[in-house]
Amino acid sequence: MTRMLVRRFLLDHARNRTTVVVLVLVPVAFVLVAAPTLADAARLLGGRGGGPAVEVATAGWAAAFVAGMAMYLQVTDSRQADRRLVLAGARSGQLAMARVLVGLVLAGVAAAAAFGALVSRVHVHQPLRVAAGTLLAAVAYLVVGAVVGTLVRVPVNGAVLILFIWIVDVFFGPNLSGTATPALRAMPLHYVSLWTTDVVSGHAGRAGDLGLALGWAGGSLLVMALMIALGARPHRRRAVRSRPGSARGQLGAALRVGWLELRRNPVLWVLLALVPAVFVLLSDAITPSGATPVVVVEHGVRLTQVFDPAKIHAGTMAPIAVASLAALVGVFLSVDAGPADRRLVLAGLRPGALAGARGLVVAAAAVGVTAVTAAVTATVFDARQWPAYLLANAVLALTYAALGALAAPLLGRVTGVFVAFLGPFLDVGLAQSPMLRAEPSALAHLLPGYGAVRLVVDAGLTGSFDADADVWLAIAWVLALGAISAGALRHQVRSRARVNFITS
Repeated sequence: MTRMLVRRFLLDHARNRTTVVVLVLVPVAFVLVAAPTLADAARLLGGRGGGPAVEVATAGWAAAFVAGMAMYLQVTDSRQADRRLVLAGARSGQLAMARVLVGLVLAGVAAAAAFGALVSRVHVHQPLRVAAGTLLAAVAYLVVGAVVGTLVRVPVNGAVLILFIWIVDVFFGPNLSGTATPALRAMPLHYVSLWTTDVVSGHAGRAGDLGLALGWAGGSLLVMALMIALGARPHRRRAVRSRPGSARGQLGAALRVGWLELRRNPVLWVLLALVPAVFVLLSDAITPSGATPVVVVEHGVRLTQVFDPAKIHAGTMAPIAVASLAALVGVFLSVDAGPADRRLVLAGLRPGALAGARGLVVAAAAVGVTAVTAAVTATVFDARQWPAYLLANAVLALTYAALGALAAPLLGRVTGVFVAFLGPFLDVGLAQSPMLRAEPSALAHLLPGYGAVRLVVDAGLTGSFDADADVWLAIAWVLALGAISAGALRHQVRSRARVNFITS
């Protein structure tokens, strides 16, 4: 029975080409593109093992995130199917074992892709150790995806929560930041990253770093099986009463629907407040003093100034939090609203009004993300020009919210989540970051975040406003992506509603 379930579950994943591509593409892209820049960040922040250790550890980090998200999506998407299987006579234990084995296969694929990308660009001195560590990291994050998938049913909440855990685990872990905070030792990647890079933690006790890493992996599988078995138990459905309302206008009705969707996600509001707080404040707390050259424009003169990274890191980290959260919100507000949007169109709502309302709701959420992040950042960073600094972050949030809303209808939930994760990280976090290079490369000029981040640098670090061209470039990105995403949503809703009407 278990073998048959595993075979059927794997066939379901194999039929979904998007899942297979993401399991391979995301780890490869992360290791090939992000590893060198993260190594530079480790040297700046005093990470343990130095830059080479970080480059080796990136394979495990990438595999862990992909495995956690893949397990989360498997748990949430299969909950109803698993309950029907149990009602049909399947044992919950066998079902949980099958899901665990499928999770191991997904973790193995992600780890193999990440390790292959790593050995293709750097020489690995201990390939067996690194390969094993990469797999252990992926397995350790299966439990994160399973627990979040069981407890958090709203996709946007779950995705942001997993991303939040992963960011704290990686960016404030020992290899990248060198922090010795005892509370962070309980994170899934702490010991496995140190063992993979052959760096002794000094606080693993008799079990050693490898023993604790194996314990994390074994415990991950046990807890994951338990969560899946509990989630597969049948339960009574509560009767849901619909309350139809009267709308004064189609746009107003669609706006109220979008607002109700946001208001019914209290966990989302908590995460939107918690993620920027932890991200920005921890960045300020762990960054050592030093000297970082940054190219700025002061009163029309282009020059290179030296700044203390401990004083500017929080201000340059805020745009990453803003862009990432806005992109995720854009993805899930667009994907989860699909069935309801089609019913509204069938009921007579114009696709153009619906697309406009969805765009306004996504924009409002992006502005909310900006406001919360800016309020937290103001406690540890003093921008030289606060109005321009707030404008830059708001424009950046709108840019990536529109990009997330565009990725959702075109790519679907799975690929959209990974695009929402990779896009801001590679663009704002790596290509544009003034902490990692004095000025962006020529390729960075072509990315969506270039104009907004240059405005962040100008407003945050200089006393004169010299970013007129950057403002217009950033606004042009917002308008272009907003128009394209609205058009894509309008076309998708209209076409699917027409198909549903014909088939019915």
